Order: sequence, then C-alpha cells, then structure tokens
Amino acid sequence: MSVALVAHCDWSVDRQKRWKCVAVRDGSGWIISAPEPVSDTATLLSRLRQRANVDGATLVGFDFPIGLPEAYGRAIGLFSFREALQTFGTGSFAEWFLVAEHRSQISLHRPFYPKRPGGTQRQHLFDALGVATGNDLLRHCERATGERGNACMIFWTLGGNQVGKAAIAGWREIIIPNLAEIALWPFDGGIDALANPDVTIIAETYPGDVYGQLGIPRRPIWSKRQQSGRQFIGHHLIRWLAARPQFDGTAILCAISDGFGSDKTGEDRFDATVGLFGMLDVVDGYRGDGVPDDRVIGQWEGWILGQARARAEVPDGVGAAIR
Repeated sequence: MSVALVAHCDWSVDRQKRWKCVAVRDGSGWIISAPEPVSDTATLLSRLRQRANVDGATLVGFDFPIGLPEAYGRAIGLFSFREALQTFGTGSFAEWFLVAEHRSQISLHRPFYPKRPGGTQRQHLFDALGVATGNDLLRHCERATGERGNACMIFWTLGGNQVGKAAIAGWREIIIPNLAEIALWPFDGGIDALANPDVTIIAETYPGDVYGQLGIPRRPIWSKRQQSGRQFIGHHLIRWLAARPQFDGTAILCAISDGFGSDKTGEDRFDATVGLFGMLDVVDGYRGDGVPDDRVIGQWEGWILGQARARAEVPDGVGAAIR
C-alpha cells in the first residue's frame, strides 16, 4: 500500500487535551515524531498532507466513533452513514447535534442525551428511541470482546466513558467540513484500495484495544493517568520499537522514558503514541485491519482499525429495529 504519512489523534472535547503523534514514510520504514498538539482542526488535514516526504496517501486516525448503529440508520430512513453526515444539522435533522436537556426532547432527529446529570436515566433514551436495551444502540465493534466489556453507546452523553460529545465535536470539526475530499475507512473501501497519492483516509481507532496488541499487561495494575504508571509500562513501547529497526523512534524515546510528562495531558500524549503504533502495525502488515466483510459494517457502522472481530462472523442485517 502507498501510505506516506500516518497520524493518530487522541481526541477530546477539551481542545487542550487533543494531541497527535505522526510517522512519516522513510524508505521501507518510518520517522516517528514526538507527540504534539492537534492545534487548529480547520487546517489539521492540510498540515498533515504537507508533511509527507513522498507521494502517497495520508492516513489519520481519531479515537472517536465514526459510524452509527445499523438499527438507528434503518430507523431514520437514510441509505448510509455518508448520506447521514450530509444530512445531519439540516432540515428535519437541524437539532441532531444538540444534546437533549430533557427526556421530552429526545427523538430520532435529536438522539443525544443527557446534557447534564440530574434525574436522567438511560431508560429515557431507550424509550424515546424505541429500543429494549443499550445493546440495540451499540455498533458491533463496540460490543464486548475477550479483552474488554461493552463500550458506551454513542447517544448516551454522561459519565467518564461517554463518547457522544467527542463524536459530535469530531464530526463537526473534522469529518463533515472535509467530507467531499476525504476517504472514510471502511465505508469507502479498504486501506489498500484507498491508499493512493493525494488521498486522505480517516479511520476510527481505540488505543485501549492497542494496549493488548502491544503486549501491555493489565496486571500488575497501572494507570495511564499517572506518570509513574506510564513509566512502568514504557519498556513495552521501547520493545515494540526495537523489533522494528527500520523505524526511527529517536524523537519519541525521551517521552516514553519520561512517562510522557507529569502534567494532566501526559495521558493524551501516551494514547496518541500507542494509537499510532497500532496503526503502523496495520499499515505494515503486522496486523490485519480486522474489519468484517459485511454490508452493515460498510454501510452504517464502520469498524475500529486493527480490532479483531468480537465474533467469528457478524451476520448481514443484524440489529434490532427501532420503532
């Protein structure tokens, strides 16, 4: 595949906690830069394209959801996730990006809830959208694997593991303004097929899955939110680099050894780096992209780059209908 630059962006609603880690093609290997702020999202993709040393595609990963539950997609009557992105924020979907403040405001045209805590229940969301449980609002890539439990459903916007508000910000700042010029993996095809010169490919990532892929253990217990925890497992990242002598990781070794700093954004620099390592493993063929060959995935739900299938097969058309 012809990928000239790979970047991973650790995303947040808080702009100060958005960090990226970038690798630029150098012959058969890569030059990996130290983590840096994402900065202005309006110019992010163009700035990344300009950094490539050779002709080839730019692959950018973001750890916010890129896709929608297939059941929800069928309920709103649109054809695909791409069509939905062109529609949300307009016409009958004008309030789609506005998080509902009260259960009475939740609908298929305004599905995010709640805006703030206090008297809110997930059941309010289930009732308004006509589903029995939260599983009906999970994409297949968000469902439990052997390494983790279910992710938080995209439309629930409360709690430390919620992803809905990050998705809203990412879609409005990154994807929708550039929709006509980007390729969305896997909706528009596989990485190999999309990786052509001057093409910018956007993919969803999840650093939490990459921990296991890099051999980072769960125990003894460590915390990515603490510098000491990041220092404790740093040798796994160094070992990953050592196994790829064609990579130049000089610029990032200091950050790894230091545990990515003592300030509150250290965990973001850490995840930006881990996510990049996982993406490079896919690009260089050390790991498959993991995406099932299924209409539902390619039309509506998408996938997390490099994540192994939770099950041997994702049946076509699976998903509870939303009434």
